[in-house]
Amino acid sequence: MSTASYSERITMEPLVAAIDQGTSSTRFLVFNSKTAELLSHHQVGIKQSFPKEGWVEEDPKEILQSVYECMERTCEKLGQLNIDISNIKAVGVTNQRETTLVWDKETGEPLYNAIVWLDLRTQSTVERLINSTPGKNKNHLKHKTGLPISTYFSAVKLRWLMDNVEEVAEAVLTHRAMFGTVDSWLIWCLTGGKSGGVHVTDVTNASRTMLFNIHTLDWDSELCKYFDVPMEILPQVKSSSEIYGSMNSGSLAGVPISGCLGDQSAALVGQMCFQDGQAKNTYGTGCFLLRNTGIKPVMSDHGLLTTLAYKLGKDSPAHYALEGSVAIAGAVVRWLKDNLGIIQSSAEIEKLAGDVGSSYGCYFVPAFSGLYAPYWEPSARGIICGLTQFTNRSHLAFAALEAVCFQTREILEAMNQDYGVPLTQLQVDGGMTSNRLLMQLQADVLCIPVVKPSMSETTALGAAMAAGAAEGVGVWSLTPGNLTTIPTDKYQPLINPEEALGHCLITLNKTLNSSCQDGHHGGYF
Repeated sequence: MSTASYSERITMEPLVAAIDQGTSSTRFLVFNSKTAELLSHHQVGIKQSFPKEGWVEEDPKEILQSVYECMERTCEKLGQLNIDISNIKAVGVTNQRETTLVWDKETGEPLYNAIVWLDLRTQSTVERLINSTPGKNKNHLKHKTGLPISTYFSAVKLRWLMDNVEEVAEAVLTHRAMFGTVDSWLIWCLTGGKSGGVHVTDVTNASRTMLFNIHTLDWDSELCKYFDVPMEILPQVKSSSEIYGSMNSGSLAGVPISGCLGDQSAALVGQMCFQDGQAKNTYGTGCFLLRNTGIKPVMSDHGLLTTLAYKLGKDSPAHYALEGSVAIAGAVVRWLKDNLGIIQSSAEIEKLAGDVGSSYGCYFVPAFSGLYAPYWEPSARGIICGLTQFTNRSHLAFAALEAVCFQTREILEAMNQDYGVPLTQLQVDGGMTSNRLLMQLQADVLCIPVVKPSMSETTALGAAMAAGAAEGVGVWSLTPGNLTTIPTDKYQPLINPEEALGHCLITLNKTLNSSCQDGHHGGYF
């Protein structure tokens, strides 16, 4: 089929776009709403700054500018393909969650850098909050939030900003401050900013702040009082699929923004995990395993989070998920590249690890930002142990990949206990899934098949689906019979369960013996 006839065919189908603003990059992607085919996209990297040990920041203006650049470049690419951008009927937003911003609604200027989700500066704030609870219980707010009190979530980052940044404190006092996660910042700016921008978020992002009641689906006055946060600075909470406003400028001016999902919820939707019990794991900067638990929240007894999965329409029921969050997954590869220099690019790690096929007793716990699920221990730190004179960079590379797999196994075992029904296969997505060695290792460690879609952009796809399905847009059907089937690759486990369990137990013993000097958990295993 010629390019011209192909273009004529696809321009007859409605298109839906997605902004995917992640921790390390921003992307803008355009999909065919009838086939879920990715037509074009553009990606721009995001710089992270580390002003002090444990601090991680990003520039809100750079984040916004990267979105504009990706949109315009993608529109140019569509034009080169002879695809009419007027056929883009809606835009969805998906974003790194928990990353916290405060800006001035009169000037439109950020009042501080964005504090990134894995930032640890609030450790003393968290300890103070936990120590003030009855029984020094980090789960004191879990009955309302589904979350432990942790450095991970937005409320403690916001509290730090109000306590430590004079501009933020002053803006709060003078009623000029606006708080939001990355989705709120982008939607406010894209719909006009200080000239009428819409200050909203969706239930999935709100559920990661510790200010949101996951049962009432709204901000909670008691939680806001606990963190001493004025409710007036918070965005309005909406469903994940409705028209929030329209693009205010650029090539897509006038196009509705009608989908909003935190990145992990977007991946769950993009993987089409709409049935109770279905689960996906996303391998990005961190690693996030979500399991759909239906319209009733399941509270975890094993260190997992209860979170909003999605609410696909104003009048649609909210669906919940159990989540296991791991702070460091793809970031360990970046660390090997940037800090140790043992690889020149992230793609090299597969060949390097494949050259040896084993870590030969070397074990790596990349707890660079403490331990997330199931321990929630912010003071834990990473270790590499089991080193001998034989150990070389290839063994380190293999151990890094194994660490991602072992973390996932521990999360999955906790999830099986909480949910009560063992998972029989794991759907996967994210940048690291292009590493075939990692995917095979994961299947072997879990002893269940690992299923990877051939179209890897499931996070952006989920945001596009939510946007296209919104009332008033209606170009994407989410009814079960109309869902697009996406081809997959399946990795079957190649070792028996006894071997996998034995390997995990060896890892457990070696790691804990090497790293429990400070009285904290030494590993994820």
